[in-house]
Amino acid sequence: MLKLDINQRTILEGRYLQRDEKGQVIETPEGMFRRVARAVAAAEARFGADAKTTGVWEERFFELMAGLDFLPNSPTLINAGRELGQLAACFVLPVEDSIEAIFETLKETALIHKSGGGTGFNFSRLRPKGDPVRSTGGVASGPVSFMRIFNAATEEIKQGGVRRGANMGILRVDHPDILEFITCKEEEGAFRNFNLSVAVTDAFFMLLERGEDLPLIFGGRIYNTIPALRVFETIARHAHANGEPGLLFLDAVNRDNPTPVLGHIEATNPCGEQPLLPYEACNLGSINLAQMLSGKGVAWDRLRGVVHDAVRFLDDVVEVNSFPIPEIAAATRRTRKVGLGIMGWADVLFRLGIPYDSAAALELAGEIMSFIREEARAASRALAAERGAFPAWEQSVYYPELPLRNATLTTIAPTGSISGIAGVSPGIEPVFALSYTRTVFDGKKLLVVDRVFLDYLKAYFPEAQREAILNAVYLAGNLQDVDGVPPEAKAVFKTALEIAPEWHLRVQAAFQEHTDNAVSKTINLPQAATVEDVADVFRMAYTLGLKGLTVYRTGSRKDQPLTPPANCRPCRIE
Repeated sequence: MLKLDINQRTILEGRYLQRDEKGQVIETPEGMFRRVARAVAAAEARFGADAKTTGVWEERFFELMAGLDFLPNSPTLINAGRELGQLAACFVLPVEDSIEAIFETLKETALIHKSGGGTGFNFSRLRPKGDPVRSTGGVASGPVSFMRIFNAATEEIKQGGVRRGANMGILRVDHPDILEFITCKEEEGAFRNFNLSVAVTDAFFMLLERGEDLPLIFGGRIYNTIPALRVFETIARHAHANGEPGLLFLDAVNRDNPTPVLGHIEATNPCGEQPLLPYEACNLGSINLAQMLSGKGVAWDRLRGVVHDAVRFLDDVVEVNSFPIPEIAAATRRTRKVGLGIMGWADVLFRLGIPYDSAAALELAGEIMSFIREEARAASRALAAERGAFPAWEQSVYYPELPLRNATLTTIAPTGSISGIAGVSPGIEPVFALSYTRTVFDGKKLLVVDRVFLDYLKAYFPEAQREAILNAVYLAGNLQDVDGVPPEAKAVFKTALEIAPEWHLRVQAAFQEHTDNAVSKTINLPQAATVEDVADVFRMAYTLGLKGLTVYRTGSRKDQPLTPPANCRPCRIE
């Protein structure tokens, strides 16, 4: 029997466990992991494994998940072994400049959302608002108007019958409608089913640095020129107001494109960590890094074994997945991209006594992620020897020296739900607060108290003092003003808003350096942060070579899933 607390079980029952026709839960967490393990291990038989060998892999996959060492993305947990059978989380669809193509993409979007996936689009191929349409004699309504249609359609479709779909809307910084795009979420609730990112280029930042004008171009024609600084300041102002848009650093993404012959990457999945070519899908999974410790260090041999099993699991998912349309099946199996990442990074630092905002944390981040990528490649190379390299290998940057089964192997996802199942901190984020309220399915609220912090209190404080500290933390969310706690503990147990933005960025960069795809990371800012603070974060992110980022100023939206105590004291921006 799995040892799960009430929060973990609430998350599982809210979305993942099977229900009967009356809505009653009829599956246990163990049953869910067994269902998924059996469905994924069925791929082994497709590669010639006998029943005994397939059973061995089923058991290994079950132990991998049931032991909470590794969890795949939500669609795999929800749909594996069930009728829907769609196991990938991330999709990118093309949006071409014709009514027929736009509404074909809309239909494909509906099928993906119905199956549990999220979709990313780059709307830059759509002609700008007011442009003549020769076939009808009318004028184009522009990308934002068609985004409104996609948003409305998404509103009506639940992912796998569980939740609404999610979209990423992207527009190039030099598209003539860029200012309308940047400002389209000014009204709270507008485009609620879209995350927005501006695709910025190296050329844009050069113009910005020189104080020059940006040509707004479509179809090779310059429609207008406006100061690059005006565009940048508009982005920063709106990101300050409500967290959007974020930035996608297009040239950085394409410098790591493993198959440039197949095309230019223009879009990502909804959370931004998975750049993909049109029609590609990617299934993700995350290692619970908090369980990869031994004493005061990393259990490298254990981590190696989990990486190898996880890569095989994810490659098997590609094989057994029931894709929503044939074009996605073909594109995905051509490159067989997978995204193995981590969760529980903040827990690791807590347990090792390393401050999040320290050189030691950056060094460990690079060491761990470098190890994971190298071992993932070793596992993929072994699979290539066993099953063959991915079909587009000869058109990839790996040819001919490095035969791999998968064109990409590592991605760092936000892991919002699966880290809740595992009971650890999400992705590579610092803890939001030592005690906070988390809103989950159907508005249900969960009180979360950091487990590692509780362990620390039990180890070093008598019960009466422990209760006093906990009561103080319940009110403040952090340790900084709590009496009786040593300074070194206050340095380690920092929360997201106590960590200066530049350290958020440095941590993201440390992981990005060793990640094939991209890194989902929110740069948390205190409510008092200024527009210029946001602009500084964007400039530093570009300098550090990140592929994308989102900033979020606390309190800039009415609804936020994590709510700190009212008295939580943020750090100052230096």
